[in-house]
Amino acid sequence: MGQKVNPIGFRTGVMLDWKSRWYAPKKEFADLLLEDKKLRDYVTKKYKFAGIPKVEIERTRDEVKVVLHAARPGVIIGRKGQQVEQLQDELQNLIGRRINIKIEEISRPEIQAHLVAEDIAEQLIKRAPFRRAIKRALEQTMEAGAKGIKVQLAGRLGGAEMARREKQIAGSIPLSTLRAKIDYGFVEAKTAQGHIGIQVWVNQGEYEDQADGADAQEGQASKKPKRSYKR
Repeated sequence: MGQKVNPIGFRTGVMLDWKSRWYAPKKEFADLLLEDKKLRDYVTKKYKFAGIPKVEIERTRDEVKVVLHAARPGVIIGRKGQQVEQLQDELQNLIGRRINIKIEEISRPEIQAHLVAEDIAEQLIKRAPFRRAIKRALEQTMEAGAKGIKVQLAGRLGGAEMARREKQIAGSIPLSTLRAKIDYGFVEAKTAQGHIGIQVWVNQGEYEDQADGADAQEGQASKKPKRSYKR
C-alpha cells in the first residue's frame, strides 16, 4: 500500500511554523490543546461562509491571541467592528480567558486548498455533477497562478450504490519536495446519498530561501584537507 503523509504536517517545523504557538507544562498541556480545538471549531462553524482555512493561536500569561485568516473578512468584522467584539465576548465565555482577535485577509483564496475543497463540497450538496465540479476547481486554481492541483473524491459519487475514488491532476504536485509550498485541505460533503470526502492538494510554488549569507558561510565544510590514516 502507498504510504501517505499530510503535506502540512510534513513541512511543519521545517518550512512552516506551528498553528498553535505556546508552551505549557505536562499537566496543563492537554487542557490547553482542548481549548485550541474548541476555539477553532467554534469560529469555523459560526463563520462557515467567511472562508477561514487557517486559525493561528498564540498564548501569553495574560491573554490568548487568535489570528483568523479569512477570504471574506467583512463577514466577521460586520458594521463598525461590532461582530468582532461580540465574537471576542463569546470566545472569552467559551474558555474563560481573555481573548485578542486579529483578522488577516487572504489575497488569493483560489489557491487555498481548504477553500477549494469547500467550494467543491457546496456544489456537490447542490447536486452538481462531480466531474464538472472538479474540472471547474482545476481551471480556477490554475488560472489564479497555482503551479499544480490534485483533487480526489471518495464516496458514493453520482449516487452510485458502491463507493469509489476518483481523482484529477493539473500541473505538478511534488509532494516529497520540502521546499515546494504544498497546501492541503480536506472537507466532507454531506449529500443525501452519504458523505463524500474531498481532498485537495495545491502547489503554490516554492518557499523563499530564508537563510542569510552569514549562516550559509558558517554551514560550509572546512577547506582543510582530510587526514589520511595509514594501516
